[in-house]
Amino acid sequence: MRIISFNANGIRSAASKGFFDWFALQDADILCVQETKAQEHQLAGEQFRPPGYHVAFRDAQTKKGYSGVAIYSRREPDELRASLGWAPFDDEGRYLEARFGNLSVVSFYIPSGSSGELRQGFKFEVMEWLKPILDEWLASGRDYVLCGDWNIVRARNDIRNWTGNQKNSGCTPPERAWLNGLVADACGDGSPQPAQGWVDTFRALKPDEVEYTWWSNRGAARANNVGWRIDYQFCTPSLRERLSGCSILREPRFSDHAPYTVDYRA
Repeated sequence: MRIISFNANGIRSAASKGFFDWFALQDADILCVQETKAQEHQLAGEQFRPPGYHVAFRDAQTKKGYSGVAIYSRREPDELRASLGWAPFDDEGRYLEARFGNLSVVSFYIPSGSSGELRQGFKFEVMEWLKPILDEWLASGRDYVLCGDWNIVRARNDIRNWTGNQKNSGCTPPERAWLNGLVADACGDGSPQPAQGWVDTFRALKPDEVEYTWWSNRGAARANNVGWRIDYQFCTPSLRERLSGCSILREPRFSDHAPYTVDYRA
């Protein structure tokens, strides 16, 4: 089973840069997209509906052309869920879950706080509210794969300029402590981690590699590889032994983020 997670920063923009041509060659079973930045009626064209795939969208209700998530799947989901029960989060189009038997695949877009204190405050609210939901999923007995842009790095190996970003959204100690508090491995920043927790698929497969999934559009960040690893696939421990490979596609460039692909054994 091959799952791809990709923050498109505008799915129409990514499509114009050849994303769906690339996707057609990937033999993927599921694609989770974040930041579609469109309403579903704007995505009726064939290029957004590749043959052989079912597609579901969760658009932002609060502001058009903003946020939004999608899931493409070869198999039609048994069930789709698009609300976690808190309107400030749900209505921004940040969660979509597709259920296939005992497997749930989630496309998540966690808020960024980089625009200022108001949004950073909202990000902290989301983190506090989301933690018990994630704990409940972890303990549910279902297999979960949580795909998406979490807008937080975990440790020094996940960001080029570690020292200079300690006060910047996405790299502050409280954010890292929250994210690392979800994940059970030895690849965090030294903050407490649980004995039982989510599996960071990239670190399970590449514990020491330095690769990034996002680069600022300012300057020559991408050319100089001044990046951040903020796009993840977290899975339940039940899927750890099924991990067989992963890759981050730095080039060609479809967005300021790179697609992140994980292969799971049957």
